Amino acid sequence: MNVYGLTGGIGSGKSTVAAMFRDEGIPVIDADRIARDVTAPGEYAYLEIVHRFGREILREDGAIDRKKLGDIVFSDPVRRAELEAVTHPRIVEGIAYALQRHAAEGHPAVIVEAALIHEKGRAGMFDAVIGIRCQRLQQIERLVARDGIPEEKVLLRLSAQMDIDAKARASDYVIDNSGDLEATRDQVRALAARLKHPAT
Repeated sequence: MNVYGLTGGIGSGKSTVAAMFRDEGIPVIDADRIARDVTAPGEYAYLEIVHRFGREILREDGAIDRKKLGDIVFSDPVRRAELEAVTHPRIVEGIAYALQRHAAEGHPAVIVEAALIHEKGRAGMFDAVIGIRCQRLQQIERLVARDGIPEEKVLLRLSAQMDIDAKARASDYVIDNSGDLEATRDQVRALAARLKHPAT
C-alpha cells in the first residue's frame, strides 16, 4: 500500500480536494479530525491543554473552543509549539492506527490529509506528497467567509504557515485549486488514476 501526503495552506481547499479523492475511491485520513478526537473532553490531550491554557478556552459545553485556542497559538510561536508537543504524538498514533486498518482492507493507496507535512519535516514519511495551491487572495477570502474572522487575524494565521507556493514547490504533485471545481476535479481524477496504478 502506498501512502501519500496531502497538504496545503489553510483556505487552499484541502477538504474539498480530499473529498474528491474519496469520490475516486482512495481513502483519506484526516489529521484534523483525529486532532479533534484526541482533544475531546476526557481525553489525555484535552486535560493537558486545559491545564496549560486555562478553562477560558472552553465552550459552555466543556469542549475546547478551537477559535479561542487558535487566537492564542497563532499569535505566539512558543505557545503553538507547546500545543503541538501535546497533540502531535497522539495524532501520529491515530494516523498509524488508521493506516493499519486501511492496509488490512487491501487498499492500494491511502492519502493522509495534514497541514504541516513540510513544516514539520514529515515528507519522508510518505511515498509522495500532493500540494494544493490557490491564489493568496482566494485564501484570505475563503477564510474570512468560512471562519467569520477579520482579515488581520487571517493574515496572522497565514504568516504562521509556510507560503502556499513554497509548499507546492516542495511537493511531488500539485493540484491547482485556483479555478472552478470542475477544473480541480479533473486534476484530482487524473492524479487518482496514477496513484491507484503507479506502475502504469
